Amino acid sequence: MREPATGGSRCQVPVNAGPDEWRRAMQTNGKSSVKIPDSKLAREVTELIRDTEDELLFMHSARVYLWGALLGERKGVTFDPELLYVAAMFHDIGLTSIYHESQLRFEVDGANAARDFLRSHRIAEADIDKVWNAVALHTTPGIPEHMHGEIALLQAGAGMDVAGRGFDEFTDEERDAVIAAYPRDPGFANRIIDAFYHGMKHRPGSTFGTFNDDFLAYKDPEFVRTNVCSIILNSNWEQRTTR
Repeated sequence: MREPATGGSRCQVPVNAGPDEWRRAMQTNGKSSVKIPDSKLAREVTELIRDTEDELLFMHSARVYLWGALLGERKGVTFDPELLYVAAMFHDIGLTSIYHESQLRFEVDGANAARDFLRSHRIAEADIDKVWNAVALHTTPGIPEHMHGEIALLQAGAGMDVAGRGFDEFTDEERDAVIAAYPRDPGFANRIIDAFYHGMKHRPGSTFGTFNDDFLAYKDPEFVRTNVCSIILNSNWEQRTTR
């Protein structure tokens, strides 16, 4: 799993960014108890993802954790910060060059990688299942919010960071603190769309039934979406009835 991602170099966190900056920001406004996990497990997953992903995906993943944890704190959602952090770190690893031959959904690649990592650390299977589902379902709307806290909050955090979903649920101070710790540059929108496209263009079939086909349609004018109505109307059942 330690093959470098596209770009071939270890992610470099900008000077004055990261957990120390987050702690300083929280000490300044004093309105949140959210912390970035600092256990042995958390440190190891951080190192692994920094060795595997480029700066874009690593910084995004860190922000996803913070948005999710802040939202969980505000809404009183029960969750394990360490499990949420691991899920956030792994949630987009399936977009990296490690999986350039995979035909699975990129979310499943990430979920499987998280499961392997946690099993290697002898984490309980029930907790592994939470992380697996959180990563696998983070691009599936309408379901995660009815599941365990880690699953719901990962999806919420990803939606906030990519598309600004729930933007007004956070205070100006919280948004400023997250961006100070893990900057979101002005070109992020186009860069993350490119990352999604390059991570899935070789497996277009995996986007069927998800909004991931939007990335392919946006970047590739020759991409043709699969239409479920056409599948139904041309199924073997219909062919059988017309004979």
